[in-house]
Amino acid sequence: MKIGVQLPEVERPVRWAEVRDIAMTIEAVGFDSIWVGDHLLYRDGDSSRGPWEAWSQLAALGEVTKSVELGPLVAATSFHSPAMIAKKAATVDAISGGRLILGLGAGWNATEYRAFGFPYDNRVSRFEEAFTIIRTLIREGSIDFVGDYYQIREMELIPEARTDMAIMVGSNGPRMLEITLPHVDLWNTWHVWFGNTPDGLVPLMKKVDDIAMKVGRDPGLVARTAAVFIKLEGAIGRLAGSDRPDSVPLSGPIDRIAEEFVAYERVGVDHLQLVLDPITAQSVETVGIAMKQYRSLG
Repeated sequence: MKIGVQLPEVERPVRWAEVRDIAMTIEAVGFDSIWVGDHLLYRDGDSSRGPWEAWSQLAALGEVTKSVELGPLVAATSFHSPAMIAKKAATVDAISGGRLILGLGAGWNATEYRAFGFPYDNRVSRFEEAFTIIRTLIREGSIDFVGDYYQIREMELIPEARTDMAIMVGSNGPRMLEITLPHVDLWNTWHVWFGNTPDGLVPLMKKVDDIAMKVGRDPGLVARTAAVFIKLEGAIGRLAGSDRPDSVPLSGPIDRIAEEFVAYERVGVDHLQLVLDPITAQSVETVGIAMKQYRSLG
């Protein structure tokens, strides 16, 4: 099982120099991947917080790291023209030497949609068209598409993308899964939606299996990934908001965290994305000990 770490988002103000330091620590410690949330603005009561833009960070990370996989967790298809997302993905993948995992989702945070002027209606229908455009450009290099929300005429992706770039969907919705499971390489879920426990993941993965078979896809061809929330010494809390409640974090001694990693592997997870509180270079090093213990148990 691969294990990666999500970079800071809006837990506290973090400038690029620290983001870079955390990313380089993730790679040096031996984790497999680095993930960036794709959000623009949060409001929680009277408090407003905004993260750095995801694709710009991913391009920079592609240069400052050498071996870890990189990806948005996950990119909201409604924040850009779908053809532009394909262009950005191809560019980041080239900068990183073919290390991008293209995570895609429909978005959910109404606050940022209103603030930035993005349409919030019919998000799944809009996603379906965007997903068709993006994956076709990645896999085939060109498309001519006229839909209800997007019109893409004589589009060519030049320079071309790596056609075997891994594409991941982040969703538990039945309709989203029916749209994507015929085509994606990975599925992702967030800790809130499975109670942040290995046992909580089991029914969700069964749901993925069932829908994959319904749409004619071998479930074994879709890797399972999950974001796991871990609380360490010095935790400062994470912004969730009333419409995005948080879950009970995994905490305790390093041995317990390592054993939980084993439990996730046993239920069939292929890749974990760790959401750390606090998210610092020191926290990465601490959880790195648990990661190494887990690997020694294997």
